[in-house]
Amino acid sequence: MSRLALPRKRPVLLLVTLFLTLGFLGTTLVSYQVSRQAIRDSILTQELPLTSDNVYSEILKDLVRPVFVASMMSNDTFLRDWTLNGEADQAQLTRYLREIMARYGAFTSFFVSDQTHRYYHPSGILKIVSELESRDAWYYRVRSMSESYEINVDPDMANRDLLTIFINYKVMDYNGKFLGAVGVGLTVEAVRTAISQYQARFDRSISFVDPQGRILLAGGTKNQRETNIHFVEGLRELAPAILSAKTGSYEYEKDGGTHLLNVRYIPELKWFLFVDKTEDNALAGIRRTLYVNLIVCLAVTLVVVGITSMALSRYQRRLEEMATTDKLTGLLNRQTLDVLFQQALSLARRGNEPLTVVLADLDHFKHINDKHGHLTGDEVLKRVATCLRAQLRASDVVCRWGGEEFLLILKDCDAEAAAGLAEKLRETLEQDPDLLALAPKGCTASFGVAQFVPGESVESLVGRADAALYAAKQAGRNCVRSA
Repeated sequence: MSRLALPRKRPVLLLVTLFLTLGFLGTTLVSYQVSRQAIRDSILTQELPLTSDNVYSEILKDLVRPVFVASMMSNDTFLRDWTLNGEADQAQLTRYLREIMARYGAFTSFFVSDQTHRYYHPSGILKIVSELESRDAWYYRVRSMSESYEINVDPDMANRDLLTIFINYKVMDYNGKFLGAVGVGLTVEAVRTAISQYQARFDRSISFVDPQGRILLAGGTKNQRETNIHFVEGLRELAPAILSAKTGSYEYEKDGGTHLLNVRYIPELKWFLFVDKTEDNALAGIRRTLYVNLIVCLAVTLVVVGITSMALSRYQRRLEEMATTDKLTGLLNRQTLDVLFQQALSLARRGNEPLTVVLADLDHFKHINDKHGHLTGDEVLKRVATCLRAQLRASDVVCRWGGEEFLLILKDCDAEAAAGLAEKLRETLEQDPDLLALAPKGCTASFGVAQFVPGESVESLVGRADAALYAAKQAGRNCVRSA
């Protein structure tokens, strides 16, 4: 910094000091309010839905094993053969059901025969199911449904009517005829324990509600104070909208505090998943931040003023160094591309989507410069850049890689599709009338294509594309080769 610049800088620093001193308190309070609203919005639109997704995944994961066991039972040749042979030896089936319970840790297992209507249990024949018995309605529902299984919650009459989650699977014979229903059961208490674990892990209140609004399960409590959301303070007004919309985010007042709620419908259970968080707990951290900011505002002001000059100078120099585009072609330069490249690779990894790189190099470009001059060569480069941009999607990235080389990043595009696009680009450049006018003998390009492999680095991916480009050059130029 020259001495002549210092006098002009001093008034700016004094002005910054004045504004910081006068405006710090107001800015802090406004920032608190903005941050408070942003946190609330983030909880409603991101955190609670994400927790809901995680709990939903965990619930399904907990149910995968019993569903697999029930599926295995429904396809067991022993069970089908035993039923088709007249259900002669009942002891065989009870031993089979006991073995299922012991081997897979099921709470209960069962088989209901459509031929005899016997309800087989590990302890023997429990009963004869009947259409006239309301507690047997589940069986006739399973028999008539189109799906192969259902997950249902019912009291288990074999275990003192303990509320149980049943996986009911249809059993078909070798010709597709219905033979009966088989399955296993989980205690609701086991699921309740899992919910408590989810609450501890995600620091949210989690509960399940049926379509009538009854609170079926809530972590950590066997007997909820409220049994229906229609009777819960703050929720009673929202209950009709929640149960009809099935999915959404809400806020309500209860016990003097604001609650933020996300609701998700689980079709496998035909239940609603409620994920609730109190606003006070969510904002405790930002309130502490507000108090700290108020205490240190003077110190921060002095520090900010002290480093303003140095920070501005460094930032300006950095901006000057970081030109985002190539001045000649208007394409992105390599420095900007490095950032976009890493972003594209991260998205490809997270979304498990294909990502392909195409490296293009103009053939005999030095000859164009030597014969027609560098100004013509520059016009050729600009025209090539225009042609490339015109053929690519908005999501694709193209940059001037160096000299007469261009790099294309094609998102959600595999090697085969990228090779087809490269061939189209090759033909476009070969036949472009503007390029033919600039270079009467034409301007062609060679292309190397390489698709991203999981775990691969940027250098490796570009290196493979460069190797493919070299192969295209060796093959006579004006062609496309894939790594």
